[in-house]
Amino acid sequence: MQPEALFGVALGIVPPWEVTEVTFSKESNRLDITIDFQRGATFPCPVCGAPAPAYDTTEKEWRHLNFFQYEAYIHAWVPRVNCPNEGCGVKQIQVPWARAGSGFTLLFEALVMTMARDLPVNVMARLFSVTDTRLWRIINAYVEMARAKEDFSDVKRIGIDETSVKKGHDYVTFFFDLDQKKLLFGTEGKDNETVKDFVADLAKHGGDPEQITDAAIDMSKAFIKGVKEQLPNAVTTFDKFHLIKLMNEAMGKIRAEEARQFPEILKKSRFLFLKNPENLTPEDQERLDTIVANQCHKSVEAYTHKLNLQNVYFAESRHEAEALLTQWHKSASKSSLWLIKKMSRTVNEHWDGILSHFDSGLTTGFLEGVNSLIQAAKARARGYRNPRNMISMAYLIAGRLKFNRLYALPT
Repeated sequence: MQPEALFGVALGIVPPWEVTEVTFSKESNRLDITIDFQRGATFPCPVCGAPAPAYDTTEKEWRHLNFFQYEAYIHAWVPRVNCPNEGCGVKQIQVPWARAGSGFTLLFEALVMTMARDLPVNVMARLFSVTDTRLWRIINAYVEMARAKEDFSDVKRIGIDETSVKKGHDYVTFFFDLDQKKLLFGTEGKDNETVKDFVADLAKHGGDPEQITDAAIDMSKAFIKGVKEQLPNAVTTFDKFHLIKLMNEAMGKIRAEEARQFPEILKKSRFLFLKNPENLTPEDQERLDTIVANQCHKSVEAYTHKLNLQNVYFAESRHEAEALLTQWHKSASKSSLWLIKKMSRTVNEHWDGILSHFDSGLTTGFLEGVNSLIQAAKARARGYRNPRNMISMAYLIAGRLKFNRLYALPT
């Protein structure tokens, strides 16, 4: 078999296309494969599909998978056809080995998409000797195409979470299907307009905002407003992990302030106060007893309020939970500690949403887990210059997108 025919078989090239030349240059570190079409061949019109002869041609080049350690490129004269049918006119045809408008073959792009979830794009860029900008164009294009085929008609219960693109600024907000455990939508910002953007995207994919029955969120005023305005039938559930996180932050500030008064007793006790009683080691318990004996009243009181608030979530019904929360609120509101009083007001203002957890059973624990994966990917990539790239990576991690049917790869 001639080299041209061999490479034609390997690339899956079929008539009217054929490999006409293969050139290898060790000095240039590359392999060049030339493809042409047979004289008199016809091609389907990109508009109507009717067969039409070539009108003229344009030379194009595509980067292909490496040939061993050498870069490989495909060259072809790509025809335009002049379809006689009304409304078609002169159009460039689609070649079978590459996506329209791409400078890479389908097999090269398939490799990029396979590696992108686990390997930083800047590392792939060095591996393939291609700029990371070009690789991000591939990833973003495939994510958009796969998302276009998504069906959100069954979405009923959602979770909302925001995360930072860069330290201290630039946020993106993610919307999840809590039943299917998948990312539905990501957008820049963290204000109430993000919910409006989600509703628009939901409708594009066959979803109905009036069908959304539950929304699990943190206590962000922006998210509360957005859900209320855009999802009229959604019951808001405030995430229990977020509530306990707020309580831990208040407790931490109280402990840190008292540590300045009793530095020897409370030094390096931060993580001790974050532990639950069942997780305390004998050494931890002994130290906690010492703190109590030395009258570090503020820290101990804050720790007690934290434990009692956590105990609300061990209730077996909303009725029992409301009784425990009422008892906690009564005690916390009488505290002499300003931060505990503030926490009691926060709970009172979000009362119904806190108790909704016992009806819906929803938390944003899954969202936090995905967020940690996204942040880990960001750390491996040493950050993302463009929020869109971070959103695309989030879709790869948690969107459960289906790429295998977008294009038929050569076999």
